[in-house]
Amino acid sequence: MLTARRRATATATAVILTGSLLVTSCGGSDSGSSDGKTLRLWHYEGPDSAMGIAWKEAIKEFEATHPGVKVEFEEKSFDQIQKTAPMVLNSSDAPDLMEYNKGNATAGLLSKQGLLTDLTQEATKRGWDKKLSPSVRTTSLYDTNGVMGSGKWYGVPNYAEYTLVYYNKDLFKKYGIAEPKTFDELTAAMDKFVDNKVTPLANGGAAYPAQQYLYQLALSKANRSWVDAYQLYKGKTDFHDAAWTYGAETFADWVKKGYFSKSSSGQNEEAAGVSFTSGKAPILFSGSWWYGRFKTENKFDWGTFRWPDSQLTLGSGGNLWVVPQGSKNKDLAYDFIDITMSKKIQNLLGNSGGVPVAADASAITDPQSKTLIDDFNTLSRNDGLAFYPDWPVPGFYDVLVSATQKLITGSEKPDGYLSDLQEAYDKGAPKQ
Repeated sequence: MLTARRRATATATAVILTGSLLVTSCGGSDSGSSDGKTLRLWHYEGPDSAMGIAWKEAIKEFEATHPGVKVEFEEKSFDQIQKTAPMVLNSSDAPDLMEYNKGNATAGLLSKQGLLTDLTQEATKRGWDKKLSPSVRTTSLYDTNGVMGSGKWYGVPNYAEYTLVYYNKDLFKKYGIAEPKTFDELTAAMDKFVDNKVTPLANGGAAYPAQQYLYQLALSKANRSWVDAYQLYKGKTDFHDAAWTYGAETFADWVKKGYFSKSSSGQNEEAAGVSFTSGKAPILFSGSWWYGRFKTENKFDWGTFRWPDSQLTLGSGGNLWVVPQGSKNKDLAYDFIDITMSKKIQNLLGNSGGVPVAADASAITDPQSKTLIDDFNTLSRNDGLAFYPDWPVPGFYDVLVSATQKLITGSEKPDGYLSDLQEAYDKGAPKQ
C-alpha cells in the first residue's frame, strides 16, 4: 500500500536516528569504507510470511557461502521504512540492503533524489534482467523523473504479488452460501451475511485495505489505457469519470449496507487480517502477501478466488531490494540479492505461499501454492496487473487513507472525496 502493500508484520523496533544528518556521499561505496565483514539488512516481512521464511533461509545460505561475514538483520515495520527512509538514507545510518516499496511515489522518488544505487550493471551481469518478466520488471526501472517503467535499475523484486478474495469456507457453509463466481453473487453473499448479523468484509480504514477495495471497484469499470493514464501519466486522469465515480459511490453504498463496519475506519491492516484469521470476518480482499501467514494461522477451511467480473486487479512485482547509495558493503548486498533469486530460495518461497519470479514450476508441490501462482501467471499474461492506488504521486497514500476514512464515517460524500483526490493528484503529478 505506501504502495502496494501494507504488510502483515510483527511489531518492530523503532527506527532511531542518531547524530546529525549527513550527505549520502559520506556513506561509503563499493570500495574503501567497507570492512567486508557485515551485511546490514532491513526488511519488514513477518517471520511466518513466505518472504520471511525464504529470506531467513537466504541469510543462512549467504553466511555459509561467505565465511567470516555476518548478516546483521533488523526487522522494521512497513510504516517505519515508509516514513523514515529519506532521512535514514540521507544519513550515516543507512543499511547496506533494504526492502523498499516500489512505485513513483517511493522508490522512484528516492532514485530521483540520488539516494539509491544504480543496479543496471549488476542486473545485466547477474542475469536478473532475464529472470523478470516485462510486467514484473516495470517497477525496477525509473527514469530521471522517478517514473517507473523505463530508465535505470534501482531495485530488484524476487517475488510478485496481487490481490485476491480470501474467504472462510466454514462460514459460507454455515449460512448456506456458495463460492461467488460473479460480482452479483458476491454482493448477494454479503447481503445474506448482513441478514444474519455478520459483517462480511474485513477492512482497515487507517491503512491500505480500504483504499484497495475502492480502487478495485474502480478497476472493474476501467481498462489498460485508464491505468496507464493514472499510473504512468499517459493521458489525463479525471477522478470524476465513470470508473472512479462508480468506485467511490459503490464503496459508500457498501458502508450503508453494512458490508464494512463503521468502526473499521480506525483499524489498520493488522486488525483487518486478524478479523479474518480469528474467524470473525468471512471475507478479506487483500494481497497475496497474507497467504503464507494464513496457511499457518487459519484454523478453519478457507480458499481464494479472483475478484469477479474484472479484467484488472491490484498487483505488480513485489517490493524491491534496494541498495542505498550510502551502503558500505555494496558487493555483499549484490551477492545477497543474487541468492534470493536462486532456484533454491525461489522454490522455497513458492512452496511457502509466495509468488516467486524465477522458480522451477515442477518444484512447487503445495496445491494451494500452485493455484496462487497459476492465478498470478494468468493475470500477468493478460496484462491484468494495475499496480496500487497510492503510487502515482508522493504523499498520496496519506491522502487516500484520510479521504477513505471519511467515506467510511460518512463525513464526506463520494463527489467531495473524488475532488479531494483530484486536487492532491494534480498537485503532485508531472505537468503535461
